[in-house]
Amino acid sequence: MSKIGLYLHVPFCEKKCPYCDFYSIHASEEWLNLYTDCMIKRMQYNSFKLGRLADTLYFGGGTPSLLRGTRIARLIKQAKISFGLQDAEITAEVNPGIDLDDFLQGFRAEGGNRLSIGMQSADDRELKLLGRRHTFAQVVQAVETARRVGIDNLSLDLMLGIPGQTVESAKRSAAVCAELGVPHVSAYLLKIEPNTAFYQRREQLQLPDEEEACTLYEAVCDELERHGLRQYEISNFAKPGFESRHNLKYWHCEEYLGLGPAAHSFLSGRRFYETRDLRAFLAGQPPIEDVDAEIPAGSPKEYAMLALRLTEGLQDQKYSARFGISLPTHWKRSAQNYAHAGLTECWPGGFRFTRKGFLVSNALLAKILYES
Repeated sequence: MSKIGLYLHVPFCEKKCPYCDFYSIHASEEWLNLYTDCMIKRMQYNSFKLGRLADTLYFGGGTPSLLRGTRIARLIKQAKISFGLQDAEITAEVNPGIDLDDFLQGFRAEGGNRLSIGMQSADDRELKLLGRRHTFAQVVQAVETARRVGIDNLSLDLMLGIPGQTVESAKRSAAVCAELGVPHVSAYLLKIEPNTAFYQRREQLQLPDEEEACTLYEAVCDELERHGLRQYEISNFAKPGFESRHNLKYWHCEEYLGLGPAAHSFLSGRRFYETRDLRAFLAGQPPIEDVDAEIPAGSPKEYAMLALRLTEGLQDQKYSARFGISLPTHWKRSAQNYAHAGLTECWPGGFRFTRKGFLVSNALLAKILYES
């Protein structure tokens, strides 16, 4: 059987960012220890239950670096025992401004080889507006610390649409990523989510309008590609060979197991998730089935929706290898209708969204997959 991806959600933060709606709570030594012990037991149980090997491991959060070196080393060690992880990509999200030395020593010692660093902006004013606790100088320090322990596979996060952000400041942040020599960048448009501090004061925020946000996105895409970071997904850019292997499993509709509060899984044609509650996780509450009658898990439409996030697009050869049939003719015909507007690119064996198409991808998906 093919190898799965393994995702471990680490639900701890020192402080909640005002735009963040991911599940997280304040970290204490007691909670960190209980979480680590429970996660080890859950990996043991799922290894016995599933009998599957993994070739990617991703620690997301929250702030995984709050686990520090001993705990992260224990978790990676158990993941190897339970899921193999031979020649694996092992990623952790980290925040600048936190002392990373101890964490990275333990992470690297057990085979951790990739970091996703929450830079968000190279402009200290913009970082302050986002409620971030670090400065750009601390981003540079985090990159240097990672390289000192032998981790060169680094990704930086960029936030677009920050209150008061300009095209010039956004392009400068993108250029700085290239100057730091990182091989991967994730550039996301800020989305104001309900139940966040930003949502509560959204009327007071100086947010860009839709047209301005599109301009920011296209400018940053151009800047990153100008520096050799090729766009391979709506929000992700990499030098050749440094695309995120773990995240590609999501977009290729491959299988993965998610453990920890709020973690999602896709296995054996089923999608399920754990509740956003650390106590429930510690108590062993079983995951909840994630059933969508309109888009069944692993269905042709779900596969197409995920594939069209990628610049490689929806390809007849891969589609037919998976489902035993060719791409629906009406999908290809409908996609061709948007080529003249520069939203799609079509060829006999498939189609893809252009950069402009990515900006209206939800509307395009509805038109092509549901109304054609």
